[in-house]
Amino acid sequence: MADSQPLLSLDGDAVAAEALLRDVFGIVVDEVIRKGTSASEKVCEWKEPEELKQLLDLELRNEGESQEQILERCRAVIRYSVKTCHPRFFNQLFSGLDPHALAGRIVTESLNTSQYTYEIAPVFVLMEEEVLKKLRALVGWSSGDGVFCPGGSVSNMYAVNLARYQRYPDCKQRGLWALPPLALFTSEECHYSVKKGAAFLGLGTDSVRMVKADERGKMIPEDLERQIGLAEAEGAVPFLVSVTSGTTVLGAFDPLEAVADVCQRHGLWLHVDAAWGGSVLLSQTHRHLLNGIQRTCSSAATGPRPATCSSRTSSTMWLWTLETRYLVEELKKRETFELVMEPEFVNVCFWFVPPSLREKKGSPDYGERLATVAPILKERMVRKGSMMIGYQPHGTRGNFFRMVVANPALTRADMDFLLNELERLGQDL
Repeated sequence: MADSQPLLSLDGDAVAAEALLRDVFGIVVDEVIRKGTSASEKVCEWKEPEELKQLLDLELRNEGESQEQILERCRAVIRYSVKTCHPRFFNQLFSGLDPHALAGRIVTESLNTSQYTYEIAPVFVLMEEEVLKKLRALVGWSSGDGVFCPGGSVSNMYAVNLARYQRYPDCKQRGLWALPPLALFTSEECHYSVKKGAAFLGLGTDSVRMVKADERGKMIPEDLERQIGLAEAEGAVPFLVSVTSGTTVLGAFDPLEAVADVCQRHGLWLHVDAAWGGSVLLSQTHRHLLNGIQRTCSSAATGPRPATCSSRTSSTMWLWTLETRYLVEELKKRETFELVMEPEFVNVCFWFVPPSLREKKGSPDYGERLATVAPILKERMVRKGSMMIGYQPHGTRGNFFRMVVANPALTRADMDFLLNELERLGQDL
């Protein structure tokens, strides 16, 4: 504050700065790396917003705080945050703690640079080029370029921009005035970022044509062909097809070869959103799920940060584990659970069937009543802090759990705990 007393600072005091950092890292090691990855600890210490505001004391004051207060705040931030590194955190498409990745983040954050020029970041620029080169090779491309992005949404938006520029290079100078009405095509199971990208780039969400998916969540190539013809008949110009490799809910992989054939016939840019499933490129067993990816024009794939490559990219590996198959087989053994479908990826989708519904499957209100179960169990597990699992409806299906088996520290004991805990939490329903 320009009109207040100077705040406490460690500028110029190397000894004090080092002492603070050692203390903070000690807290991180103890509270996050040790306790946060221990199955004996809670996944979260849940508090309602108003209570948490009081506990954290978030008011921004003009005066500074002592080092002891700062360290206590670090402990509080960790204490009341969700431990995504916990072996029983199944809520998102990420989990676990990789010590090598953490070490890398410590180095990069300490150097506090940016990769926009070789002058300011010579080491990281060369590293980035080498990583992108390797990723392009994994996809099967011999040329191309790439860029690291802050997330899958931006990666997919870059792809829309690339495809538009390839079709109408004048738009870079002349803007949208130079363009006819455009049409891009994606699956009804796609990530929301495709429509968001169309809106950001001025094409409008109406330019996005949703292609039907089959019962497993895969794009239907025949409907893509139909949608292209319909768009042309309406006076729009098709320019892009965006397929998905690893959909958010079901983990489905669109048929790349068949869609690539359609794109080749119509001269369309083919983009693959592999921000979730691109890791199968590193698996000899499951790489077949991405057969045809070498025929795409661009790809968004996951890593420390998702990347988009024009004419080419790939990803880092998530677990393909025996634990996924173990969980599925255990679900089948228990009458308390019902699989939504056999998983294709590490997304395992299922319902918990409470005691009151186990003999009522054919009743008219069965689906409606079953859909109310997951939200109740989710609230109970979060308040207890025992685990976290995401849930959602899907098409005509009512709310079900989507369990993501991605943490490399997962064991069969964790799978057993998951099922047993759901049965305990739902025994009175």
